[in-house]
Amino acid sequence: MGFDTQAIHAGEEPDFTGHPSGDVVVPVHLASTFARRDVDEPTGGFEYSRSGNPTRFALEKKLAAIENARYGLAFSSGLAAETTLCLSLLKAGDHVVAFDDLYGGTRRLFTRVFQESYGIHFSYVDARDPENVKAAIRRETKLVWLESPTNPLLRLCDIREIAGIAHDAGALVVVDNTFASPYFQQPIALGADVVVHSTTKYINGHSDSIGGALITSDEELFRNLRFHQNTAGAILSPFDSFLVARGIKTLAVRMERHERNALAVAGFLSAHRNVTAVYYPGLPSHPQHTLARKQMTGFSGMLSFELKGGKAEAKRFLRNLHLFALAESLGGVESLIEHPATMTHASVPQEERRNVGVSDALIRVSVGIENADDLIADLDQALGTL
Repeated sequence: MGFDTQAIHAGEEPDFTGHPSGDVVVPVHLASTFARRDVDEPTGGFEYSRSGNPTRFALEKKLAAIENARYGLAFSSGLAAETTLCLSLLKAGDHVVAFDDLYGGTRRLFTRVFQESYGIHFSYVDARDPENVKAAIRRETKLVWLESPTNPLLRLCDIREIAGIAHDAGALVVVDNTFASPYFQQPIALGADVVVHSTTKYINGHSDSIGGALITSDEELFRNLRFHQNTAGAILSPFDSFLVARGIKTLAVRMERHERNALAVAGFLSAHRNVTAVYYPGLPSHPQHTLARKQMTGFSGMLSFELKGGKAEAKRFLRNLHLFALAESLGGVESLIEHPATMTHASVPQEERRNVGVSDALIRVSVGIENADDLIADLDQALGTL
């Protein structure tokens, strides 16, 4: 069954059994608890909404379907999903190898919480070269944590090759697939054990819900994650589950438009005199364009670029934009733009940012689905103020 069809129908088949209503859209089940007729048999498998809710259950089926996996779990945020995953799989003394170019919130969680408070060790490597991952693995390595493309430099790693390296060493592979979305990349098919999403971004797509997801095809791993989700309680609300499920139905058509606009914007920026570099895997000039074509079916709507100058020029440029909202987050239908060094990655120490390549001149763009000519005109006039 095609992705487009799964995105619309998975988890939302009309119910014609029992007391049927024929709902085409799964309703929002706001009940906190569910009555049962018999003491030892929860009605429909539901007993308490933290443990399971029909609206969230429908979304979780849809999340699994669009990643071509068996199981999905929906959380109150992307970081809640990451926290639950780490609490499920790691203990003091364990080791994680992670891509050095990560979302700032993920790196803060790893460093300030799991390393400083829980005694879990992290090594950050440039995973563009799989040999760097291999060299960093220790006997106590339990996870290899990847983003591809990365946030904010749009770097890629060879998921299949790294998965083979990790599995040979007895480690699991986690891939944050937020930037690509399941429409353009499916890491489980490439060997990943768990896929992480901030559903806040492309999956919901309308900047009106905070959420996260863990997706896997491993039954034992799923049961462990589900136990910890229920025990810790970081679940997605019924209404947010409804919003995310609704957003997924248009994911395919939105991603096609995001990509088309991003290609146009990236091409424009590449030719502008006040831009020194553009990072977008869809450009043939991107050093990993060939890998992107191999493991992705498209290039998504995220890009970043370097301005001539530094922080002062970046602030002036951002201040003069009209259509691009200066805001964190990404993946909504509206175009967003931000300055990683002072916004999404401000929690990463300056020296670490510079070592990775996050400069004061770096701008990150989430290209929306507006008219591409209007977006380019707005960028052009703001660049003209430099």
